[in-house]
Amino acid sequence: MEFIDEKIERYVYEHTQNEGELLARLQDETYDKLECPQMVSGRTVGRFLKLQVQLLSARRILEVGTFSGYSALSMAEGLPEDGRLFTCDEDPAAIAVAKRYFSESPHGRKITLLEGNAIDSIASLNETFDMAFIDADKVNYLNYFNAILPILRSGGLIVVDNVLWSGRVLDPQDESDHAIHNFNETVSRDERVEALMLAVRDGLYCLRKK
Repeated sequence: MEFIDEKIERYVYEHTQNEGELLARLQDETYDKLECPQMVSGRTVGRFLKLQVQLLSARRILEVGTFSGYSALSMAEGLPEDGRLFTCDEDPAAIAVAKRYFSESPHGRKITLLEGNAIDSIASLNETFDMAFIDADKVNYLNYFNAILPILRSGGLIVVDNVLWSGRVLDPQDESDHAIHNFNETVSRDERVEALMLAVRDGLYCLRKK
C-alpha cells in the first residue's frame, strides 16, 4: 500500500483510538507467523468497522475472510452482549491464530467461525444481517456481494476492503486486478445499494442496501 504517503498513514494511525493490548499483540503475531501479514485490518480499519457496528446498532454481522481474527474482534467489540458475528475462512494456519485470540477476548464468545468454502457457509445461514465485511479472495468479491445482499436487511451495510488494490485498479493487469476493478464498476451501478468508496488504507467500499 505504498501508494499512500507513509507519513500520512502514520499521522492517521496516531490520531485513531488505540485498539488495546490484545489486538496489538494479535497484529504483531500475524506479522511474525502468517503469510501475507499485510492482510490484517489494523487499527484504522478495525476502529472504523467497530464504529460502523455501533452507528448501525448492529446485532448480526457476517464476515467473509477471517484471516487472523483482527477485524472480527474489532467488530465484536461494538456488538451488544447478545450480538452475534459469523466469520468465514478456510486457511488452517490463520484459523488457528484467530481461535486462540477469540478465546482470550471477552468478545470472542459473540463470534462463530465457519470453516470451509465461504459461499457454502453463507448458504447455510438462516439469519438476517445488519452488516457484512468482505475481505477475502478478490476474484470472488462479486460472488460474495451477490450472496450476502439478499440476507442483509434494508438499511444494512456491506463494507468491502482492498478496493483500491494498491492503485492497481487504475491499470489492471492480473486476474485479481481485473476482478476488483470489475467489482467496483459493477456495484457502483447497482441500484440496490448506495455506494461510497473511501481512500482509507487500501480502499474501503461502503454499500448501504436500499
